[in-house]
Amino acid sequence: MDDLTQAVTKRRTFAIISHPDAGKTTLTEKLLLYSGAIVTAGMVKGRKGRKAAASDWMAMEQERGISITSSAMQFTYKDTIINVLDTPGHEDFSEDTYRTLTAADCAIMVIDASKGVEKQTRKLFEVCRLRKIPVLTFINKMDMPGKEPLDLMNEVENVLQIHSYAMNWPIGTGRDFCGVVDRNENTSIFFSKTSHGGSQKADLTTVSFQSSEAKQKIGSTNYTTLLEELELLELAGNAFNTQDFLDGLVTPVFFASALTNFGVEPFFDAFIHLAPHPHARMADRPDGTEVSIDPITTPFSGYVFKLQANMDRRHRDSMAFIRICSGRFDRDLIVKHHRLGKEIRLSRPHGMFAGERSTLDIAYPGDIIGVINPGVFAIGDTLSLTGGFNFKPLPQFQPEIFAKLHPKDVGKRKSFDKGILQLTEEGAIQLLKTEHDLIFAAVGQLQFEVMQYRLKDEYGVDTVLTPLPYQCSSWILGDMNTFSKSTSSLIVRDRLDRPMVLFNSPWDKQYSVKQNPNHQFADIL
Repeated sequence: MDDLTQAVTKRRTFAIISHPDAGKTTLTEKLLLYSGAIVTAGMVKGRKGRKAAASDWMAMEQERGISITSSAMQFTYKDTIINVLDTPGHEDFSEDTYRTLTAADCAIMVIDASKGVEKQTRKLFEVCRLRKIPVLTFINKMDMPGKEPLDLMNEVENVLQIHSYAMNWPIGTGRDFCGVVDRNENTSIFFSKTSHGGSQKADLTTVSFQSSEAKQKIGSTNYTTLLEELELLELAGNAFNTQDFLDGLVTPVFFASALTNFGVEPFFDAFIHLAPHPHARMADRPDGTEVSIDPITTPFSGYVFKLQANMDRRHRDSMAFIRICSGRFDRDLIVKHHRLGKEIRLSRPHGMFAGERSTLDIAYPGDIIGVINPGVFAIGDTLSLTGGFNFKPLPQFQPEIFAKLHPKDVGKRKSFDKGILQLTEEGAIQLLKTEHDLIFAAVGQLQFEVMQYRLKDEYGVDTVLTPLPYQCSSWILGDMNTFSKSTSSLIVRDRLDRPMVLFNSPWDKQYSVKQNPNHQFADIL
């Protein structure tokens, strides 16, 4: 096995998706703990004296206890190279999450045991289904009062329309949650709390499920109930094979508590064996045909899936996140920039660990590298040694909230313009233009709050936001000279100069669709 093949085989690149507060960032933190990347795990909601989560590096994230921007980290777990993409759970930042999912080879779906499958989880799962990304399910917070495990399994199947297979089964729930049964190994894994409140690894003991020790620890009544549930799973449950999982036909389910670390290590051990290594990706040739980009046989290629400004306050720069899709990357590599049609040097590449950087010399398919963006990169750009193709375009969603924005102090106009330019390039906010004005657009209200916060925090500009009455929008495909516009709607252009119409209400939008049968209305581009 050559070095490139071995490097690809050892890598796992995945995203963690969930509804807000399901425990996604806490799980990421525990992966860092069990890999040895950090000594003690920081909780997401920073109590006084308690460490903040490593993956939430932005100041506003640490204040609010939520993930606002996707973060990328690489580290080693039991001889496997892990590239984890921690994504925002809040639906107001769904565009950033959708783009990040394109860089993942699989996903971990975190579900709160007390709430089941929630709205944002369904949306994110559908994106995984559309992109054929295999999904592992981590049912979290089993140490808290919640739904019955069988009910949770049924909910995953019925709501998400996918088969599920319980890889383990909880021993007790709520305050009685003390371990899991590994169904494949027929063993009982018992956990005991440490005195450090989940900041250190949980102690575990593994014994045969049939042993007298297991029966004694579980208790005769609970053991009988557990036996009945496991027999029911065998009789009525789905079968499991790895190919069905990779094809997105079945999701393996694990029960655990990320907060206490109960079930975390067995989950990670199973994950590195189940999750796929980087594989071939489809791209488009200029003639409209498709080509498969093999990670090993195709020379270096990758694409920009994220831009992030001001990760390094000292330099006030912008970082482009590149997913490597094929070939070996070497520092100072000269590559073709497909959109610009010219060659550029990828100098000073960085490996990522949340907000921290480390210069790297070599990277492989599946890795995420960061390079300084001197204004030449845009989200979706393809880079390669050979040229002749472009990776599939990243989705963009129509905004639903609109506003005007200006600096309180006109003397700060230059800083305001610089901040707006970088934030729109990141995709953190959408900038629309009329003949005489600029309009700021977002998928959710929280995006505006983050924009104002970052303009103040990173550029020193206080701003005034004036909401506009429009409630929805659509890109228009067709001859705009023949487009019939209602008096209350507004025609604008996006940053790529594509026509878009803003509507006062969904009814207004539907009326416009009927009035313009020769035009296409696109909600996703």
